Amino acid sequence: RVHGGIFQMFACRSNTSLSRFAVARRMMSKLTADNPYTLSQEISIEPLTSRQVSEACGRAEKAQSLWAHTTLAERQTLCNRFIEEFEKRKDQVARDITRTVGKPLDQSYGEIRGMYDRARAMIEIAPEALKEDSLPEKAGFFRRIAKEPVGLVLVISPWNYPLLTAINAVIPAILSGNSVLIKHAVRTAHCGDHIVSAFNAAGSPSGLLQSVMTTHDVVSEIIPRVGFVSFTGSVNGGRQVYDQTMTGTRYIDSTLELGGCDAGYVAQDANPENAAAGLIDGAFYNAGQSCCGIQRVFVHSSVHKKFVEASVALANEYVLGDPMDSKTNLGPVALPEVPHQMANVVRDALLKGGKLAAGAAMPCNDAAGKGRFFRPTVLDNCNGDMEVMKEEVFGPIVAIQSVNSDAEAVERINASKYGLTSAIYTSDQNRAAKLAPQLNTGTVFMNRCDFLDPLLPWIGQKLSGRGCSLSVHGFRGMTRHKSYHFRL
Repeated sequence: RVHGGIFQMFACRSNTSLSRFAVARRMMSKLTADNPYTLSQEISIEPLTSRQVSEACGRAEKAQSLWAHTTLAERQTLCNRFIEEFEKRKDQVARDITRTVGKPLDQSYGEIRGMYDRARAMIEIAPEALKEDSLPEKAGFFRRIAKEPVGLVLVISPWNYPLLTAINAVIPAILSGNSVLIKHAVRTAHCGDHIVSAFNAAGSPSGLLQSVMTTHDVVSEIIPRVGFVSFTGSVNGGRQVYDQTMTGTRYIDSTLELGGCDAGYVAQDANPENAAAGLIDGAFYNAGQSCCGIQRVFVHSSVHKKFVEASVALANEYVLGDPMDSKTNLGPVALPEVPHQMANVVRDALLKGGKLAAGAAMPCNDAAGKGRFFRPTVLDNCNGDMEVMKEEVFGPIVAIQSVNSDAEAVERINASKYGLTSAIYTSDQNRAAKLAPQLNTGTVFMNRCDFLDPLLPWIGQKLSGRGCSLSVHGFRGMTRHKSYHFRL
């Protein structure tokens, strides 16, 4: 799976055995990642050993035992100072993301701004999210429902949006009185370090927030020790995490934000040019490497031709190139194996009757002969037998299918095993309000897509995940309820 590359980062294992080959084995165990534009190695990390991560857990547990007794106002102050300190680092952070992910530099800055927006929203709603439930008085008794921190929170974040996915859990965890271990993908390990550095500069207690770069085996060892796991990544990775939270001496709650094969519907009353502008951006932003990016589009037959023409024109406007160059608006694909996987997806669609309306059927370089690129690709005349309509591609490919009614569009959107988001493009709010309850997705958009509002819960249905982040509901997993029932 290519969604976020979460468990791919554990491909190398540390070797702690003592032998004359120990040095060579340690060298082989390094976790590495390249620059997807220059293809040179950018990251080489010695993974932390089981003992080192266990020691980090010990520091986190000690820090949390004190942090749990701070006031919410003190926690809010720390989080606000974190934003101020991160702003001082933003230029380096943006360049680091662009170097290792291939995201155009302007989009890397955009992710930083988005992180601030989410952090500020979580800080603002924390009093409401964490307030205790009120109960009517009962003569002779004292009753209280407390919300207590779970202790240590493990945040496993992917490379595609390394700041946004991490902050979704980090800020609510800190505000709730917990300590945090961040486990980033190797490709964006620097992001965890930048977050921790900014928190430390903001005055965070020692050990409250730590970044740990280690192997899958070591992460598996510590999951039974934590109080909550926030995981963003592949379906298979999510299954492994969930299984690990249900073993051992206690059950641990988790939020799993997994894959998607998100769909849009362009209704007969929609403006096809406006719909194309929104959906094509939703499909190709960040080179299509987004769990909620648009991959399938169902278009009413009456506007199908105009929509395809507008989509092709937009796709052909993208500029492939050095992601550090301000003229580039589509960067290289992050993972080495993905361009060839996308070529197979396009080939499958063409063999099953699809039409290549824009783009290419093979990976490519930019005009300078550099980079790991795949041109923005628009496939028309698609059908449900194609892989592109069934599996998450995680690249700049969008598949279009004509439909004859709202009911057919709903049926085809719901045919997916995923259920993260869907988008309805229409000029009639009543139409969207009628269709939205019929769509089996965690979020339904009208006239927009591929966007998270931090005051709304981010949640998936079916194989797209369990639990939720953001909004007041995103705090739920960070605390546990305790009932106080005193006879006076």
